[in-house]
Amino acid sequence: MKSSIHDKLMPGEELSQQLYEIRSHLHQNPELSFQEYQTCSYIMSWLEKWGIPHRRFGETGVVVDLIGEEGEGRHIGVRADIDALPIEEKTKLSFASKQPGVMHACGHDGHTTILLGTVYQLFQMKGKWKGRVRCIFQPGEEADGAAQQMIEEGVLDNPRVDGMLALHLWPHLPFGSVGVRNGAITASCDDFRIAIEGKGGHSARPQHAVDAIAISSQILQALSLLVTKGTNPVDPVVVHVGKIQGGTASNIVADRVIMEGTTRTVSRETRNKLRQQFISLVKGIVEAYGATVKITYNEGFPPVINDPMLTDCVKQCAAELLGESAVYVLPEPSMGADDFGAFAEQVPSTYFRLGIQQADQPVYDLHHPQFQFDQDIIPIGVQVCTHTVLTWLEKGEKETC
Repeated sequence: MKSSIHDKLMPGEELSQQLYEIRSHLHQNPELSFQEYQTCSYIMSWLEKWGIPHRRFGETGVVVDLIGEEGEGRHIGVRADIDALPIEEKTKLSFASKQPGVMHACGHDGHTTILLGTVYQLFQMKGKWKGRVRCIFQPGEEADGAAQQMIEEGVLDNPRVDGMLALHLWPHLPFGSVGVRNGAITASCDDFRIAIEGKGGHSARPQHAVDAIAISSQILQALSLLVTKGTNPVDPVVVHVGKIQGGTASNIVADRVIMEGTTRTVSRETRNKLRQQFISLVKGIVEAYGATVKITYNEGFPPVINDPMLTDCVKQCAAELLGESAVYVLPEPSMGADDFGAFAEQVPSTYFRLGIQQADQPVYDLHHPQFQFDQDIIPIGVQVCTHTVLTWLEKGEKETC
């Protein structure tokens, strides 16, 4: 069973070489969020070369609708993110970024290439399956609201998508393995800004001033207690202050302090509760010391909550292709975030990890200037995605895979 599936879905030599060429080009020509104009054009040029119908979605997105010729059926979406990061590359690869200060340091060049390979495979096999597949090349994952923006513009509609699938290359799993998890797999990511307005004065006469720096220190301590004492210890929460600005001289009481940071949770209920607790706590401290405050709390990415049925489908298909030992059930979610959570809020979805760690190579995390991966992971990703899509379409939502 395993070998026959593997042989059937393994990209041929010609396609594999094309995919390696695509990945190298994308890596050499990265573009930041919502600036992916050349990336968009390049994706469409390959679809045109292969004779695959497609459409531009928004300014820099691309959507491919594939229709099986075996008849009506389920409708699944597959998403790949296409944007890069503002990082100076230090990999010394022969195809390193040509764009100063911009790099594919999160594997999105791999994600895009894998989805293109999946599109090609499914298109070539369209006479053997029924239903629909919507392949979404999404811009702006590293920025705020890209997935949500596409949803609001109807990317899941006409006809409605019934489920969604996405992968992410993962340097913390062995090369060619797959990591799956039911429930939360990534966290929400919300940003906050606290502007404290006190009253300036001379350090020799603090009784005539309201010290914004002292108030900010009280907020820092209280936020730590909020995490350790105000939330369920088995329900992960992060509250991080990453930036504080205030004060002008050693002998002046600061009249203003700006604090900026992020909060992360893995459940929608905790996310909503934390926001209320956060705002109430900060306001209470500031008012108690006679200052005023303006709190800006921006909701970013929601957590990615995996659907059990789709997740089990990935697990089964990966095991059939790669072997049981190559499938890992992840014991805990990542507190990192991905805006694929916006899709998962709308339709049953699953997001899985594709391992790229090699025993004889140093491990560099996502967003590191030396992050890289072996291109041989691309055909493996294509196989897993293709097999999962075809299996899910065949079984339907009311049957287990």
